[in-house]
Amino acid sequence: MNDPTTLTLSHTSASALPDTDEALPRNARALIVLNPCAGQAAGLRQNVEAARAVWQTHGWTVDVETTHQAGDGTRLAREAARQGYDVVAAAGGDGTINEVINGLAGTRTALAALPVGTVNVWVRELGLPLEPRAAAEALLLARQRRIDLGRAGDRYFLLMAGVGFDAAVVNEVRSDEKRRLGALAYVVRAFALALRYRGRRARIWLDGRKIRGRVLLVVIGNSQLYGGVFKITPRACINDGLLDVCIIKGDSLAEAPLRLLSILRQRYNLDPRIEYHRARTIHITTRGALPVQVDGDQSGFTPMTFTVAPGALRALLPDALPDDLLRAAPTYQRPCGFA
Repeated sequence: MNDPTTLTLSHTSASALPDTDEALPRNARALIVLNPCAGQAAGLRQNVEAARAVWQTHGWTVDVETTHQAGDGTRLAREAARQGYDVVAAAGGDGTINEVINGLAGTRTALAALPVGTVNVWVRELGLPLEPRAAAEALLLARQRRIDLGRAGDRYFLLMAGVGFDAAVVNEVRSDEKRRLGALAYVVRAFALALRYRGRRARIWLDGRKIRGRVLLVVIGNSQLYGGVFKITPRACINDGLLDVCIIKGDSLAEAPLRLLSILRQRYNLDPRIEYHRARTIHITTRGALPVQVDGDQSGFTPMTFTVAPGALRALLPDALPDDLLRAAPTYQRPCGFA
């Protein structure tokens, strides 16, 4: 069982949070935090119990706690870390994972994920199976590694934060629509909003360097995969001590197909309306407040400061990760533009 002592995150370096690359003990103690409203699966609890049985057969002690309201995932994860659990497994979507990481940040308890949500971006990012029992079997072979988190104001994020259009879409999608339509709910709302959405004048400071312009969307990525579909921050690395920033400029979404084509081709340097940078601290102000979303959930409005928390989270990662997602050893290079 791990020492539950909480680590301090006041340093800008990960030196106080030593990297780890080790398997869990055979008698690991795990807590599954189950969101009963996640995804569209009719057999949600049965799927989670099947995953639990895989771990118990392997010798783990596995408890299950159910969330009932916003914030429960964070509270349960924090309590599990204090009690010395080796793993907290978020059984839900990326919103559930986000709550859990906000309880685990800076502790010695590792994050795992069981895919029962709408999109399951983190599970897709890691290349894990999208069926809970198969994912549980794959995680038996995973190893613990320290990875970075982003922070939007006082809230941590694992995947990305969005400012502008995507956050406006998130604000308009209702929970019942997500359960009924799944990821299609976001597509429907996005098309409806696109007809009236306009860019907003913004000032963006990247480690003190200022950028001005009318922006449609700013994506601040800790990882690469966006929405489970494509990569807006394709060079993001989850342990490099930096956040990748994609700024999409414009007055309206009439030019969105051209921007999307540039993103899909990863030819940002040839598109004058797209800027790509890396930074440790990003501060955004706008003429009129713009909504902010983190890991797919609404999280306030501009102005807002975003920072990286190097090595803040211990996570279970499979051996077969994409080569460019995790560096062999963390490096903390000077932020630079996208070449």
